[in-house]
Amino acid sequence: MTEKIARFMGTPQFLLWMTIFCAVWLSWNTLAPEEMQFDPRSLNFTLLTLMLSLQASYAAPLLLLAQNRQDDRDRVVARQDRQRDQRNLEETEYLTREIASLRITLREVATRDFVRGEMRDIMDELQEVQRRQEELFARAEALAAKANELETPEETKPFDPNVAQPVTSAFDVLSDDHPKMRKKKKVKDIDRSFE
Repeated sequence: MTEKIARFMGTPQFLLWMTIFCAVWLSWNTLAPEEMQFDPRSLNFTLLTLMLSLQASYAAPLLLLAQNRQDDRDRVVARQDRQRDQRNLEETEYLTREIASLRITLREVATRDFVRGEMRDIMDELQEVQRRQEELFARAEALAAKANELETPEETKPFDPNVAQPVTSAFDVLSDDHPKMRKKKKVKDIDRSFE
């Protein structure tokens, strides 16, 4: 209630009504016939002065009460603001730490450019392996052609049952003296010459 009165006393409406009240009071007690005046000018408007003094004596404590209550409310609001600010600061620090840990984690995660670079390297290696395979196949074909050229004329002659064929045993095949083993040895020597 005191705050409502104090708030009303601080409005322009209160000043307007107070001015109208004083103007009517003074006009009545000045211009009206002396029998109708209740606070005559001859007594210096004693009743008006008493009323204004009484209003001032009540207005000052009412304003102080309202101001004290407003100070209490401001103190509570300031405390709540400090608590809210502290919570916001803690949450901000937490989020900052989380963002920092995410940045550290993201550095370890393979990025699109890193994966593309790795795939390019693998493709280059595969092309190199394919090129080397083609070279090896070409060398193998060249070696096979050389081996065909080095075949002895006996082996290329058609089979003649009247001519005695050499007897081939397992021992002859495994020995270096056998003609087929000599041919294999020549192929190996040619292969070594390409390296």
